Amino acid sequence: MGRWQDMSREELEEQYSPSRWSPRLHPDAVVAAHEEAVTAAFPVLVYIHGGYWQCLSKDVSGFAAPALVSQGVAVVAVGYNIAPKGNMDEMVAQVQRSLAFLVQQYSQISGVYLCGHSAGAHLAAMVLSMDWAEYGVTPDIKGAILVSGVYDLEPILHIYVNDVLNMSWEAAQRNSPMLCVTGAVPAAVACEVLVAVAQHDSPEFRRQSQEYCQALRLAGWTVSLLDLAGVDHFDIIEKLSQDSYVLTQQGWRACSGSVWKTG
Repeated sequence: MGRWQDMSREELEEQYSPSRWSPRLHPDAVVAAHEEAVTAAFPVLVYIHGGYWQCLSKDVSGFAAPALVSQGVAVVAVGYNIAPKGNMDEMVAQVQRSLAFLVQQYSQISGVYLCGHSAGAHLAAMVLSMDWAEYGVTPDIKGAILVSGVYDLEPILHIYVNDVLNMSWEAAQRNSPMLCVTGAVPAAVACEVLVAVAQHDSPEFRRQSQEYCQALRLAGWTVSLLDLAGVDHFDIIEKLSQDSYVLTQQGWRACSGSVWKTG
């Protein structure tokens, strides 16, 4: 083949028209198929890390991604300013803003699925109960997996965790998902919630999960409680990296549009 300078306009256009070189489809058809592929709707699983609101970060949250991505699920890890830099009001607001930004930037998202562990489950639960009017956008939250969370913050006021959080009683009240449960929010209509708790979580963690699940149910939410045998507060989420793990499979099932399977 000669130099491009020696080509006619028609020959040069042929060389710089990739669609003419695809053996799969007619040029017009291959362009149309490409546009459809790259603009297709896709589900997103948003992971919110734990760490008692004072350690860990989104940068160490990638452990859960490979098993989910392998099934075609897009995974986004959300960060927030942990204590003492951030306070509880700020953390809740930051996670909410992150969700609003995500759906504003990617209009082709077909549904948002939340997954939070421990403190992250608390923050995800706060996302479920919010009114999105001030953001001018309503994320299509279709599911949430809340793992070993704290849903009533008042007990935290009386333990070492609050030495760093420095949370007031008022802040604990307004940021307790148990006190924010309502059926009158957009997520209550189409969102399915799975509240998961470990066999070897403490009785208080187990109580909080059971009571929050019941509160959601009484408010009209579609919610299931999954009591996982043989795991503790930590490996209940660590195992999310495993294809065969029940919560990994629940994530796949949710993002494919299926209902939770807890039996």
